[in-house]
Amino acid sequence: MESGTVSASSTQSWRDSKRYLWLVAITMPALLFIAIGMYSLTNWSAWFWIGPIFILGIVPIIDLISGRDVRNPPTDLIAQLEADRYYRILTYAYLPLQYAGFAASFYVIANWDLSTITKVGFAISIGMIGGIGINTAHELGHKKEKYERWLSKIALAQSFYGHFFTEHNRGHHVRVATPEDPASSRMGESFYRYWPRTVLGSLKSSWNLEKNRIARRKKHPFRISNDNINAWLMSLALWAGMLLWLGLGILPYLIIQMLIAITLLEAVNYLEHYGMLRRKVKSGDRERYERVDPSHSWNSDNIATNVLLYHLQRHSDHHAQPTRRYQALLSYQESPVLPTGYAGMILLALVPPAWSRVMDPRVLNHFGGDIARANLQPSKRKKLLAKYSGDIRIPQSLSDENIITTVNSWRSAQCTGCEYTYLVENGDTREGFTPGTPFSNIPDSWHCPDCGVCQKSDFRELLEEKAS
Repeated sequence: MESGTVSASSTQSWRDSKRYLWLVAITMPALLFIAIGMYSLTNWSAWFWIGPIFILGIVPIIDLISGRDVRNPPTDLIAQLEADRYYRILTYAYLPLQYAGFAASFYVIANWDLSTITKVGFAISIGMIGGIGINTAHELGHKKEKYERWLSKIALAQSFYGHFFTEHNRGHHVRVATPEDPASSRMGESFYRYWPRTVLGSLKSSWNLEKNRIARRKKHPFRISNDNINAWLMSLALWAGMLLWLGLGILPYLIIQMLIAITLLEAVNYLEHYGMLRRKVKSGDRERYERVDPSHSWNSDNIATNVLLYHLQRHSDHHAQPTRRYQALLSYQESPVLPTGYAGMILLALVPPAWSRVMDPRVLNHFGGDIARANLQPSKRKKLLAKYSGDIRIPQSLSDENIITTVNSWRSAQCTGCEYTYLVENGDTREGFTPGTPFSNIPDSWHCPDCGVCQKSDFRELLEEKAS
């Protein structure tokens, strides 16, 4: 994505003013140790509710006080910024802290004389730290380095949501802002209706993605190389170890923290693309959805939540450049903007009438008053069209300016969204394409395995001298 839609003033005299603020994200597991220590000093059980109190109570207030930071790094500094290992070490550091807090907290639940409601509160706090751990897994899982992808699965083990690694990268990023995406919420859809649809839909989608990938290798999906299975086995091993160590009595609290972590993740997913819809374009003799651009994601530049979630709120650039590291993500002028940070918006989503009152007019405004261009909840479609039908326009057919004709003579092809290169002589055995498989034989529906943004038709021939 070019930076032409970035405000020129946002890159002037730029320096990463948040460089050391990013340390806040990795200290989040310390909340669990603070709760344990302060309870020991005061005997106040309220300390065990520190997770929801801080994340959903204090952080929204800090967001409102600290305001927004829309400054972007200059284009010529992005590569240098991404190469700075300081930033990636911070994400690696979250994992040992996450699991140290996880183990210590469950030891307290299993061995201290606490009431059931206090244990529930502590499990909720543990789950919220696990939810932020899922966001850390999100950052790591998008990277090309294999060890970072494995670290992503390790971060997901606590929440037993390892299939997120597959579904998010190769499902959500392909189908985002379309009715087919279980992780893209629809205008008129409450969070409580969205939650089961996205949880079950993502599970089904992740299984089908891996089953189809492995089927191209003419193998059955029940194997350790299935990314869903090896991720679930990590969770199974972790949970089994915890139960052997601390006893079956912690099982209800393991389940509670899992559900809270999943709910925190899906609450964030709910607000990131609410009502957003990509239009269909002509691509040769078939239709496809237009390429993802900054207008298809809700953004927020509120500092507190952005620091807490590794710039996840700069979501438009993340979808345009999924492999770009968090510190280099850009803020775009044409991206729709949330009223406040994610933490505050999650609270709003828990009250559907208030959410609709705040967000539905913003969706309508984003589409220039044309409600028919939004992604609408099917059961509410007639009601929404009747309510906002003042300026419905006939959809215009769009043409895809990037149509290409794949020719059999191509020896290599490169994704136009990232640097992934398909070499015919090597194939891609992980994707199920044996060495020597012509690029023309790859299914038209196939997407880049690294960024997920580009379809086969978005690839370009890589000349031999460039490939070498």
